[in-house]
Amino acid sequence: MHFRKMIAPIIITVVIVIYYIGFIMACIFIEEMPLLVKILGTVIPMILGGVCIYVLIERIKEIRSGEEDDLSKY
Repeated sequence: MHFRKMIAPIIITVVIVIYYIGFIMACIFIEEMPLLVKILGTVIPMILGGVCIYVLIERIKEIRSGEEDDLSKY
């Protein structure tokens, strides 16, 4: 039953990471952009994509450990 609770975070993360990959590809292949903009347009989405994946892994760990609702602790 834990898999059902993981479906939404996984789908959202995949969509966001695909968006970032598309943004990176656009920055790389548009030749009129200055080099600094290309670098920032590549590095920043890579970092954000990595953070999204890290948060997904942490969320999966929470779901597997039975802490689905963090607000119930308070």
